[in-house]
Amino acid sequence: MTTVLHIDSSARGGISGQEPHGSHTRRLTARFVQRFQVLRPDCEVLYRDVGTHPPKPVSGAWIQAAFTPEAQREDWMRDILRESDALVDELIRADLIVAGVPMYNFSMPAQFKAYIDNIVRVGRTFGFDRSRAGEPYWPLLAAQGKRLLIVSSRGDYGYGAGGRIATRNHVEPAVRTAFAYIGITDTYSVAAEYDEFGGERLAQSLAQAEAETDRLAEVLAEGKAV
Repeated sequence: MTTVLHIDSSARGGISGQEPHGSHTRRLTARFVQRFQVLRPDCEVLYRDVGTHPPKPVSGAWIQAAFTPEAQREDWMRDILRESDALVDELIRADLIVAGVPMYNFSMPAQFKAYIDNIVRVGRTFGFDRSRAGEPYWPLLAAQGKRLLIVSSRGDYGYGAGGRIATRNHVEPAVRTAFAYIGITDTYSVAAEYDEFGGERLAQSLAQAEAETDRLAEVLAEGKAV
């Protein structure tokens, strides 16, 4: 059975096309998951809305707790890491991560950055040994067959590879880097543009994104590589 971890991080709580000022990424992630469930009715779906319920930001106490060996942690350390542990447990359980990550000022929302900071955990998702020859860091979630789909939306246009302002896109590159660091490198993406323009250009971009979302749902449900 495939386990899907569905994450939304938009500050907009509704779905575009259904509610005024709704989220395009929520629209696309929901569409993907619904289509995937039709194709794989035996799948399990875990849902996490970090847009409206963001994880607590990493603090100095959190860092101290995370870098303290588990057997030596005090009760307050376990308490401060409880939310992070839950997020990591979900991620470890998942075979497919579907992450809605809209572009805010050229990068990911702060809510999703807080999520990443909570799941990139020494001893849980990456290893570190300063005495290790060569590279002291290594991913702990590698070779587990996990896949990541990044679903984004952008106010302007031309952020895709080779586009007019592709160098300003720090969403997909940053998300891919963080997930690759912990061992998830099989990554796919889809995005809608022209949100700030509206009208026919936005409608056409959304239609193209929905078609690509449907295609990826079919490909990933069959377990094929794109």
